Formats: sequence, structure tokens, C-alpha cells
Amino acid sequence: MESGLLKAVEDLGAFRQMPILFIGHGNPMNAIEENGYSRNWAAMGQILPRPKAILCVSAHWETWGTAVTAVRRPRTIHDFGGFPEELYAVQYPAAGDMQLAGRIKKLVRSREISLNQDWGLDHGCWCVLKRMYPEADIPVVQFSLDYTQPAQEHYNLGRELSDLRREGVLILGSGNIVHNLREIVLVNGDFNKPFGFDWAVQAGNLLKKLILENRHAELTAYSALSDEVRMAIPSPEHFLPLLYVLAAKQPDDRVALFNDDILAGSLSMTSLLVGGA
Repeated sequence: MESGLLKAVEDLGAFRQMPILFIGHGNPMNAIEENGYSRNWAAMGQILPRPKAILCVSAHWETWGTAVTAVRRPRTIHDFGGFPEELYAVQYPAAGDMQLAGRIKKLVRSREISLNQDWGLDHGCWCVLKRMYPEADIPVVQFSLDYTQPAQEHYNLGRELSDLRREGVLILGSGNIVHNLREIVLVNGDFNKPFGFDWAVQAGNLLKKLILENRHAELTAYSALSDEVRMAIPSPEHFLPLLYVLAAKQPDDRVALFNDDILAGSLSMTSLLVGGA
């Protein structure tokens, strides 16, 4: 276990209910490469109470309207290009959870939730879960991001989903707090070498400060924060999963950061574990 993750867990103390996770998933190769980030994901799977099921909110499933996967055997989606064949060969054969999908549909009262039979598990979901739960023996459903809705609406949906924590469901947000692929620069061809442009570091530090101070209203209005934040979040899809996690936080929960690096100039791996006494 990396020292940053160990400190994060020690800071939280005992878990009273299922904790929540936001994972900066970064490069899809983290699913098959051994590095500090993927090792921390694996360690997290050992540390957390074993969930009955997992609800994943991934940056990579955007829809018109809101949907939840309702399939018994969701397919593994390789929604990327230009990677080694080894990555395309990966399968994550976790079961779906029809009962959980129905529960989510009933739990969310502010809008209609459609039950989707076409989607499966995209790389924002399975790249992380392959390391956390390599046996794929925990049921998984995905919750989509309605791209027509403002950030506040996504935060509100996270609030409605928060009861799932008491039912043993792990709510997992997967995205990146800083995510500007147009500005990426590799250092000597190494994607995972920590390096951040000044604007990315400034944006990341401001966003982390707001997270740790529970200033959620400012985070939902992130585009008004600064020019640096607007550079860090040029489109919302990788940031919105964070809002679901923060919305499910209880007042006495603590937040701990791990994998707190910026890579390739403009992509953060910063991750959050939320829970504790």
C-alpha cells in the first residue's frame, strides 16, 4: 500500500456505513499496468467493507435523460482507441443487478430513470474495478450522466442516491478532477510521470480546498471559480462524477485524498475516500 493511501485510511477511522469513492481513473492502461495508482486501487478493494453491489457513475456514459443499466450480464466496453491489443482483450464479467436497478428507479423521485439494456461497463468503470475486485464477483450497475442537465442537478441526484450507502452499496464516481486532454504533454514519453502545468496545479489545489472545506455550492458552480478551473474542466463529464460522491457525503463523514498527482501536465489522478466516524 502506498503511504498516501495508508494515511487516508488512518485519517478516516472506522467505517459506520459503506464509504464512498471518487477515483481519478486516468489512462486506461492503468487496468493492466503495475504502478502506484493501480496498486492503491487494489489495496482499496481490500480495505473497504465488502459491498453487496456497486453503483458506478462514470465519465464515459453520457445520455439524453438519466438511465441505469438493467442487464444480468453487462458487456465489457472498450471505448477507446490506439492502445495495445492486451487491453482490448480484457474482460470484466461482473454480474448486473436487476434488483438494484429497480431500487434506484424508485429511489430517485425528481426525474424519470430509464432501465437500459444496451450499455454495459465502460472503461471508466471496469478499469478501476478490475484492480479493486479482480474476481469480478460483486454485481455492478452504471448510472448515466444526462448531458442536458446542469451540475446542480447531478449533485441533487447524488443526494437522492445516498440512501444506498446504508444498504451496503458502494457508490463509485470515476472521472478526473482536472481533465484537459488537449493540453497533455508527455515527459520523455512517460504518461505516468507527475507533472502539472501551473494552471492545472492551481485549479487542482483550489478544487481540493473546496472539497475538504465542504463548499459544495461553489463546486457545483465550478465554471465561475477561475480561469484556471475553466482550463482544467473544459467539458463537464469527468468532473460530474465527483459531485455525485460529494452529494452522498453525510455531515460527519470525513474526506481523505490519495493518488494526489497531476500527470502529463493536465490530468489529475486525485482520488477521494469518504466515510469514517
